[in-house]
Amino acid sequence: MYDMKNLDKMKNLEAHAPEATKAFWAFDKAAWAEGAIPKKYKELMAIAVALTIQCPYCIDLHVDRAKKIGASDPEIAEAVLAAAALCAGGTISHGTHAMKGT
Repeated sequence: MYDMKNLDKMKNLEAHAPEATKAFWAFDKAAWAEGAIPKKYKELMAIAVALTIQCPYCIDLHVDRAKKIGASDPEIAEAVLAAAALCAGGTISHGTHAMKGT
């Protein structure tokens, strides 16, 4: 199911919904532009989010982008562990709902 070649099918989205697709790409470009947050930090955040939503396409894409703009393996490793901590923290905090009557 996961094959980077599937991303080539995005052109089908544009063919069937051109205005919405153009709007998405304009938003995407703006979101990733250099701003108050440097691009490298945005890519490290994207890696953490991609891991949290478990999107293999996003993981590959953002790890590649991060490395191309100078992210180190230790920075990427810390992004991975930050994502893991966030997921674990969410599990623990939501776990309080399982403690009914105790």
